[in-house]
Amino acid sequence: STAVGFEVAVFANGCFWGSEKGIWRLPEGIHSTAVGYCAGFTPNPTYEEACSGRTGHTEGVRVVYDPSKVSFVDIMRWFWEAHDPCSGMGQGNDRGTQYRSGFYYFNEEQRRLIEASKDAYEKQLGKQITTEVAAASDYDQYGGLWYFAEVHHQQYLAKPGARPYCSAQPQGVSLAPFEEWCPEELQEKYKPTLPGAFWKAHAPRKGCSVVSSPNEPIKVGGW
Repeated sequence: STAVGFEVAVFANGCFWGSEKGIWRLPEGIHSTAVGYCAGFTPNPTYEEACSGRTGHTEGVRVVYDPSKVSFVDIMRWFWEAHDPCSGMGQGNDRGTQYRSGFYYFNEEQRRLIEASKDAYEKQLGKQITTEVAAASDYDQYGGLWYFAEVHHQQYLAKPGARPYCSAQPQGVSLAPFEEWCPEELQEKYKPTLPGAFWKAHAPRKGCSVVSSPNEPIKVGGW
């Protein structure tokens, strides 16, 4: 369950260490982030089990956020731009089903936004996006979409002595303007909260820009 006024987003875009850091650094509205194993078919997987490829899980991030301060669209845009969504079963040097790209929706509006932005970004990239898009409820038959990862993986990159590992492959392409792809009837409710200046200063860049960034959240107006 989620506290009143907050919503949840769950996605996977490569090694969950860097995926989580990118989101916790957003300047406002992020209540909590956690890493875990999602979209598989066995209960309570361990890291070793997920990495075996025999549980079907992918390394994911669960975000609890305040939609009055950060739009779902901003979280989704970060997701697209922070990795290569066309790389199938892997990301960079990390290969296997546990590194596949995915976004898992909790309602019909999330589904429409994910699919509309996916179609737009695919045209921009000029190659097929392989991101898995599925309903969270599809996994109820397996005990649920999400299982939290072990404690030592949580907020790993903020831990003293953490290894700044990076396998994400941002493509250096900005998602098309919101008004060009968002269904008209959803534009008012989901309009972006982060301005263009934020993306110009802090959008994921090719290479390891996210992992090498400071651990602290970006200050509001720090762009």
